[in-house]
Amino acid sequence: MNRFFKNIVMFVILLNISFCLNILYASTDNLELHNHTDVYYTCSMHPQIREKKPGKCPICHMNLTKIEIDGEMLNASDVQHSDKKHLSQNAEKVVANVKLRKAQLKHFKPDFFPVSEMKMTKKIRLLGLVLQSEQTESKIPARVKGRVEKVYVKSTGSFVRINDPVIDLYSPELITAGEEYLIARKSYELDKDNLFKEMLDESEKKLSLWGIKKFQYDNWYKNGKVPRTITIHANTNGVVIKKNAIVGKYFKEGENFFELWDLKDVWVEMDVYESDASLVKIGQKIDLMFSALPGEILVSHIDFINPFLDIKSKTLKVRATIKNDLGKLRPGMVANAVLNIEMDGKSLVVPRTAIIDTGKRKVVWVKVNNRTFQAKAVLTGYESEGYIEIKNGLIKNEEVVIEGNFLLDAQAQLFGGYEDMKTTTEMIHNH
Repeated sequence: MNRFFKNIVMFVILLNISFCLNILYASTDNLELHNHTDVYYTCSMHPQIREKKPGKCPICHMNLTKIEIDGEMLNASDVQHSDKKHLSQNAEKVVANVKLRKAQLKHFKPDFFPVSEMKMTKKIRLLGLVLQSEQTESKIPARVKGRVEKVYVKSTGSFVRINDPVIDLYSPELITAGEEYLIARKSYELDKDNLFKEMLDESEKKLSLWGIKKFQYDNWYKNGKVPRTITIHANTNGVVIKKNAIVGKYFKEGENFFELWDLKDVWVEMDVYESDASLVKIGQKIDLMFSALPGEILVSHIDFINPFLDIKSKTLKVRATIKNDLGKLRPGMVANAVLNIEMDGKSLVVPRTAIIDTGKRKVVWVKVNNRTFQAKAVLTGYESEGYIEIKNGLIKNEEVVIEGNFLLDAQAQLFGGYEDMKTTTEMIHNH
């Protein structure tokens, strides 16, 4: 009986040993299968071409180059299968996969950057032009009809200040008003009657409305007569942009002797490119620098945004107003402006060097493990201080390659690692 049990135990042990050996042999066979060397022939100009035999490229007819890949190279399906769960969760588009051999790793020294969240600030540099402010346009009108006898303003472009004499005017109507003033004042001086006081006040008010200064009609009273020609003084500051007053010319009430532009406030008009137009808003702070004011930075705010984009230049006109009390800024001067914009919320960002722009798409290489890398197509947003906003394609804390990504790109292109290259190759073979 004991002998029977011993035989059973020996049989079970032998069965287990046989099973383990089968697993070992299978693993060895599988390892040998994956460690075999894959040989094919490709074109250095058209890496999507892959042939089993030597020959010429069907596109450019150059001699094909022999390529040997050992079993350690991970193909696209293996990477996608091993990371399938990760990709399905984030809906990222993997367009290429590269697994480096140990020999290649000795010469590959990449730098990585973890995808991070950042409060983005964009600095927009603009070129502007100083213009006259339409809000400071003014006129020196004829408040009473008369003929110009003398012009004190020499020419267009002359600067006129408040109370500067501008013309001498002969006006019978103005002379009559002046004589009425003299009569009313003399009457009031003799008899302090309220009636004469009202007459004096009315005559002074009329002369003031017609632009006559108090010191003028005080002098008339001292001299006892009104002069034949009466000097008209400027009622505003500004540069003469239109000179209508000419000696001998007759002006009706309301016509302009001069048209002025006051430069105490000036506009700076700037062009914003279409790509940045949506970022500009009323009230944003802007720093302005002028070659005429070296070392000075003038601060203003955007106070006007043109609702229409210029069709030819594809730019948007924006404007800021600057105080110019000292008159240092003149229309036509060029301004260099910097507009600092803070983006709303935080965005996922990567350094600019992580992006490979092929024209058709933008690609970022992501580290899967120490030897395996994936190229992912990304949708980018705004750029700020060397960082680019990632709208879609990456997740936070993924490690992207910022130095060495072009080597990975070349490796993928040479070995046909890009998905669209494989599709092109299949189409060529089918054709």
